[in-house]
Amino acid sequence: CACLSPLPRQYLEDGYVVLEGLLTSQECDELRQRMSAIVDEADVPEHCRTTFSTDQEEQLREQGSAEYFMTSGDKIRFFFEKGVFDNKGEFIIPKHRALNKVAHALHAYEPLYKRVTHSRRVQSIAKTLGFARPVVLHSMYIFKQPGIGGEVTPHQDASFLNTEPLGRVMGLWIALEDSTINNGCLWFIPGSHKNGISRRMVRSPPGVFPLTNFIGHEPEYDDKKFVAAPVKKVLLKIIDWKIAHKYKISKDSRHVYTFHIMESRDTRWNPDNWLQPTEELPFPLLYT
Repeated sequence: CACLSPLPRQYLEDGYVVLEGLLTSQECDELRQRMSAIVDEADVPEHCRTTFSTDQEEQLREQGSAEYFMTSGDKIRFFFEKGVFDNKGEFIIPKHRALNKVAHALHAYEPLYKRVTHSRRVQSIAKTLGFARPVVLHSMYIFKQPGIGGEVTPHQDASFLNTEPLGRVMGLWIALEDSTINNGCLWFIPGSHKNGISRRMVRSPPGVFPLTNFIGHEPEYDDKKFVAAPVKKVLLKIIDWKIAHKYKISKDSRHVYTFHIMESRDTRWNPDNWLQPTEELPFPLLYT
């Protein structure tokens, strides 16, 4: 694919690169339409709907939410923005505008998303970057709703999905509509993927709540070094899992399909990562 010719050098130098030619505008619309149907059919978990009145009950609700997240790696689950339910558990805004994301196994159970994830074009990108035995870790449909939800502070995704050796993970981020400064485009510090990581989220021991904890500390980032990376609809952003990035509060909507692959050859997936393969869904091979 001619569009891949600058990929290795720029990706290795900056930690991200934007490419054309993965999807057509119609294919992007089809992904959005399918997600709209999925949301229409969605059951909202009870712990998401309920507002409790005591501190103890609030902790139980938060534990239910944490377990819902921690066991979502082999399922399709629905994650809502804060403040979208009233005290009776009813939506105060339309359900489609209340979602933060749908995750984490669209690539396994939804045929349209599976086809995109395992497409020849995605396989070509992985081969160009030298991935010998890549597997798909998880996938997300991110809504980035206008006017609700907070900004995502600077972080490195390798803090949450960790490998030995470090950095065997790559994210593919597909803009299903224009991603601009006004609707929460990603901001990067180019080259920051070369600095390693200093903070990790790890699973707590069995029976301990909260279910995850952090070791180490996020470094202090110079805000002036962040560069906005807006992309047009249909463009693909390939992201090194170690690069520092953030995004701000949205004024408009911005829909994205993103998934993440790991080079599994000679790689150890850390057993204290929150995301773990299961008997029902081992990490599927990308080259199929």
